[in-house]
Amino acid sequence: MEEINAHKKTNYRTALIISILLLGLIIFRELRYYLGGFLAAVAMYSLLKGQMIQLTEKLNWSRGLSASIIVLASIIFILIPLTGIGFLVADTISGINLDPAKITMAIDDFAILIENRFGIEVFTPQNLSFLPQAGSTIMQSIVSGLSSMVINSIIAIFVLYFMLVSYGHFENVILEILPFSKNNKAILRQETKLIILSNTVGIPVVALTQGILAYIGYLSMGVSSPLVFAVLVAFTTVIPVVGTSLVWVPIGISALLNGDIVRGIILLSYGLLIIGGSDAILRFMLQKRLANIHPLITFFGVLMGLAIFGFWGIIFGPLLLSMFLLLLNMYRHDYIKGSVAEPRITTTENSNNNILFRKNK
Repeated sequence: MEEINAHKKTNYRTALIISILLLGLIIFRELRYYLGGFLAAVAMYSLLKGQMIQLTEKLNWSRGLSASIIVLASIIFILIPLTGIGFLVADTISGINLDPAKITMAIDDFAILIENRFGIEVFTPQNLSFLPQAGSTIMQSIVSGLSSMVINSIIAIFVLYFMLVSYGHFENVILEILPFSKNNKAILRQETKLIILSNTVGIPVVALTQGILAYIGYLSMGVSSPLVFAVLVAFTTVIPVVGTSLVWVPIGISALLNGDIVRGIILLSYGLLIIGGSDAILRFMLQKRLANIHPLITFFGVLMGLAIFGFWGIIFGPLLLSMFLLLLNMYRHDYIKGSVAEPRITTTENSNNNILFRKNK
């Protein structure tokens, strides 16, 4: 009799799991376009939970009032500035002329200039004929992704409010469901907060600062379309090693090849010392306060995130990729015999080791 009951219990459990998975897939399929809003709410909840505890437990404010004040402050100081920056980027990019004939002509002129100066054929317009189409596709994807930004921002506001009102319970439900050991659950909670802090604070701060520095410099030095190049500088901050040099090096070299030697040297020096130097200083300062996420995670995370979430993908793409690698390290640590992996991916010190083989102290 006990065996029959145990068998029935197993069947019920299996049926329940299958039902949950099927319903979960259906819900995800219908709500996947709004995933950015849910992730934004989770990220802001992780950052603002401390303030909620301060208001409710130390000042004895009601949960509803505390959540309302925090949400209002989030709208004013986080969502409105981010949305404004997003629309500024969209307006700037939409104003760029992507006429393939003109781009090809510009490439042709640049190639002829290099050939006349150095007597070598570096490239031809035919070899780079894909660039206008590639650039057009990337920019159109960025602009189209911004169209859902307002909707996801509104969703983030509502979800954040209810998460704050039920703070504590929300995390307990998630941790209760996860099939991890207590130690791994504690690590997951800590690492998740560090990853969210690193991505939601570190990436925008570095990108915005370098974009502002580029705009000020190019505007003062008479570079045409300084806002366009400043936006490009901000986006290239996520590219490992070369980063913003993809923008300021061609600008400086173009001035040199056109015979404007002094201006070209100044542009290259400004790019190297001010724009490039600010990157190293900012990242060093942020790593003292936030977790250090490997630059390859940021780079590929942004590429993936832009395709999935649009503009919000700049933040949440690296976040998802970081979480995937964290869970992978947990699996290797717990179930692969002899693995040197630790169930973490963040570190507070700069390291060039492979993220999948780094062993934290």
